[in-house]
Amino acid sequence: MNVQALGIRSLRDTVSPDEWAVRVDLAACYRLVAHYGWEDLVFTHITARVPGTEDQFLINPYGMFFDEITASSLVKIDVHGNKLEDSPFPVNPAGFVIHSAIHAARHDARCVLHTHTLNGVAVSAQRAGLLPISQHSIAVLASLGYHDFEGPALRDDEKPRLVADLGDKTSLILRNHGLLTVGETVAEAFVAMYYLEASCAIQVRAQAGGGELVPVPKEIIESGYAQVVEATRPRGSRGMLVWPGLLRRLDRLDASYRD
Repeated sequence: MNVQALGIRSLRDTVSPDEWAVRVDLAACYRLVAHYGWEDLVFTHITARVPGTEDQFLINPYGMFFDEITASSLVKIDVHGNKLEDSPFPVNPAGFVIHSAIHAARHDARCVLHTHTLNGVAVSAQRAGLLPISQHSIAVLASLGYHDFEGPALRDDEKPRLVADLGDKTSLILRNHGLLTVGETVAEAFVAMYYLEASCAIQVRAQAGGGELVPVPKEIIESGYAQVVEATRPRGSRGMLVWPGLLRRLDRLDASYRD
């Protein structure tokens, strides 16, 4: 996609190398969310903290579809969702309520990824939540919280409860709403969402089969998660292990996210 056609100038030479690297990763994440079919038109968000700051963040230009987003089109905002630079596109401050709460409370949460997928919402509507019925779920259940639905997440007074329910965890199921993951990098947040979404999809399909479900024993869940961590330790994290390959996949499909 030609960003100039949308009135977006390239920011490659006007931001720091560290910020540009995060912009590229975040734009890639938006493209991957679209590629895997996790988007909800333009009504969810992925945010990343600008390197070297505590109060500046990058978010999608409101109205652009996720498969159109580029590194230069991402909008820099403050903790209140106000734009800090010129952009032909608006941002959705209301959509930043969840993200701003988590970014403020969790300095390690440099990226926050939120979705409204069919599988995720389906599981979020189940009283028992995510069930321990798959190998994928082992990697999720060890660091998963739940937040009860309080209506559209637009009010600041919900923030303390949201933060408390996430705690120090990586993943959060928003009851009757959707899924959320955090990471120290964009890659970590994306891979956490991949496993959370896959676990939900497996559960919905298993339940649709109508047969009795076989739960994974608690002791296997605990030991299995430890094995997952150990298996990826040489590369630092699952995100670091798979992210370069995901970027290569995007480059083969459409490398314009780097613009």
